[in-house]
Formats: sequence, structure tokens, C-alpha cells
Amino acid sequence: MVRRPPPAELGVHDLVGIGFGPSNIALAIAIEEHNATVPAAAALRCIFLEKQPSFSWHRGMLLDGATMQVSYLKDLVTLRNPASDYSFLSYLHCQDRLIDFVNHKTMYPLRHEFHDYLEWAAGRLANLVEYGTEVIGLRPVLRGGEVAYIDVVSRPSGSDESGALVVRRARNVVLAAGLAPYVPDDYTLDERIWHNNELLFHIERMPALSHGRFVVLGAGQSAAEVTEYLHTNYPTAEVCTVFSRYGFTPADSSPFVNQIFDPAAVDDFFAASPDVRRMLIDYHRGTNYSAVDGDLIDSLYRRVYQERVRGPQRLRILRTSRVVTHERLADGVRLTVESHTTGERQVLDADILVLATGYRPRDPRVLLDGLGDVCALDTEGRPRVNRDYSVVTTASTTAGIYIPGATEYSHGISSTLLSNVAVRAGEILSSILARDPETGLSGDPVVPRPATKPAWVA
Repeated sequence: MVRRPPPAELGVHDLVGIGFGPSNIALAIAIEEHNATVPAAAALRCIFLEKQPSFSWHRGMLLDGATMQVSYLKDLVTLRNPASDYSFLSYLHCQDRLIDFVNHKTMYPLRHEFHDYLEWAAGRLANLVEYGTEVIGLRPVLRGGEVAYIDVVSRPSGSDESGALVVRRARNVVLAAGLAPYVPDDYTLDERIWHNNELLFHIERMPALSHGRFVVLGAGQSAAEVTEYLHTNYPTAEVCTVFSRYGFTPADSSPFVNQIFDPAAVDDFFAASPDVRRMLIDYHRGTNYSAVDGDLIDSLYRRVYQERVRGPQRLRILRTSRVVTHERLADGVRLTVESHTTGERQVLDADILVLATGYRPRDPRVLLDGLGDVCALDTEGRPRVNRDYSVVTTASTTAGIYIPGATEYSHGISSTLLSNVAVRAGEILSSILARDPETGLSGDPVVPRPATKPAWVA
């Protein structure tokens, strides 16, 4: 049963954010910095709802020595507000490591360190986020014949359908639910078949090795990192990497191509026809998809060559190949691997199969479907999105619905990456404020948050 206060007491948020990863953290910072410049009465009231019990960003892949593939200057704020004290450099200063980082002479910090930076920023915004909260639906709310609000329905993460539901009413909703690990339909994850996103968690409770063999499926950065990690940390085990390509392909990070991640490139992409958009993505997939850092490729090749010189051969690259069948064994997984070029098949009994098969944006339509016909769809059934990341809605809708991440088809390759989160946060904030040129508010009463709040008060 939904618990709801009397309508006259109901608080209305200017924004409810779904998810609290880098995209919505950047937006929360932009709102905080905006609120610091306006009278209290004009400050935006917002809350962010995060399914996880605490902040975490690809924690299962925080491998020792792994570095970011994006410059630290593309942090949560710098490209929007270089003077912000939420920047990566401000974080380093607070940790008393700024000079040490400068001496390191790198643009690409350790992934451990960047995660710590994100966690540091999220911690400073703890008053704006409620963890352990799963959003299960969105509902349109009419006022004077217009869809003026969105009711955001949530319950505690992990609870079943009997869990107490909480409703928060918002003028604007931002769906930034992040990426979900992609698992091919033929596979079921268990204690022997993993997706790489939880590698370190599985390693902690991994069963004893019977076959002395790991198999990694994939050709991208994660696959290469997992291969290197397993080869290093299990010096008596064989590590086989299976992919359809001839070899690991270097990421295209050249300066001109890298401009596809610039904010101006979003304008170019958005203005292009659907055919041109598809062409651009196809041309430049090598900047992000199934592409590996050159230094890591060199490291893996050195290992293969050294084993050819000295033996034994523990690192095996099964190129131009695919897994055609797999079956679970009591103590592992039996894989049949087929060569694309020769058709030859070989059977591998492995202790662990790691699926480094990438990620997909979580489909916003799962929640948008609850809004009925409010949101417009394109010819492929996807939400139509404006340049400011707001969903195109019916003329009778004044509430704002924003999708900042799952918009590669309309805004380009950078949509799911860190590159534009700072600039994008400023664009979304400006759009929300523009809905009322004076304050961004519609004048409805908002119940101040009490020290001990009832379950229905956000």
C-alpha cells in the first residue's frame, strides 16, 4: 500500500534524480553551486535516489595498476566550472597529494584514485541522496489539465512487492541509472561463470582450482585487463582469451579523433541526420568499443613472447575464434571453441569463465512506460530527446523528464562516458531553470525536511 500525506501537506521537489553515479553527482554539484548564489527561497529542492547501499562505481574492476582512459580534467566539474572546489585537483589537495600527482606527470590517474575522488564528492553531497532505494515506477500527475508533476514511486532495495512504497512528487525527473553488464543470452551467471564487473568480488570467494585454467571471453579493455590480472595473480594457471578479431585493437585516442568527445561534437551529432549519426558511430567505434590501451597490448604481447622463449605457455590468445557450446561441470565449465578461419574445434575445461562482454545503458523505457503516452518515441521505439536531454513530451506536459546517459543514438558516443558529465550537468540545470525564467520554481509549497521524517516525506 502506498503511504501518502494529505495533498495540502505534500512536498514537491524541483528535481528527483534516479541513480547517483558520476552523471547525477555532477548534476548535484551544479545544483549546489547554483543554490549558493541565490536567495534561499529560490534554491532548488532536489533529492537523488540510488539503488546501491552506498556509492560504488565499477568497484569490482578496481584492479591494481589499472588507470583511467580519460583525462583527470574531465572530472565532475572542471569543464563546466574550473574554479569549483569539487574538482579532481581539489580532491588531491584535500588528500595532500597534489604535488605528488604533479610529479607523476600523467593525465590518467589510477582507477582506484578516481573512484576515491568520486566517493569523496558523493560523500560531500550525502544530504541530497538516499541510498538503498529502488525506483519502481513513474506516474503522471495532472494539474489543471496539464501533466505538471511526476510521482516517483520507490521502495527499499531488495524488498519484495510487499515492501512499503514511498512516493515523491517532482517537477523534473532525471533518469541516470547508468550501465548494466551485458550477458549474452546463452549464459547464466553463477560461481563459475562471471561477468567481469564483479571480478574482484568473485575472486574473494572463488572455489579451488581443479583444472588450472581461466577463459576470458571478449576483446575490449576489460577483457585485456582481466587477462593480465589473472595471468599475474595465478602464476600456475593457464589463461585463455577468446575473441573473433585477429588481435587486440588499440584504442584510437589521437587528438583529432578525440574531439568526438568534445561538447561541440554533441551539437554536431544532434544536428545530423539518422544516417549520418550511424555513420559517425561506425567510423569511431574504435575510440570506445572493443578497443584496448596500447601499453596494455604491448604488455600482453611481451608475456606471450617471453613464454614462447622460456615456457611454459600459460597465456593463450585464441584469435578469430568463438565459443560454440558450453556446459557446466561440477567443478567448472566445458567450452567448445571454434576457429572462424579453419573451422577447427577444441574443448577447454576451465575453472572459471569470465564474460568481458561489455555494458549496455539501462533502458529508460522500463520507467517511462508508466507515464503512458506522455513521452514521444522515434521510429525505432526509443524516447525522442531534445538537445538539452529532455524527453519530447505532449503539449499538455509541463513537467521535465531528462535522460542524460542512454542517448548515444541522439547525442553521440560520449553519452555513456565521463567526458561530458560536467558540461551536461550545466546544460540540464540551465534547462530546468529556464522552465521558470525567474527562479525555476512554480510557486507550489514545499514541506521542509524534518529532522526525523515520516516515510512519505522526501
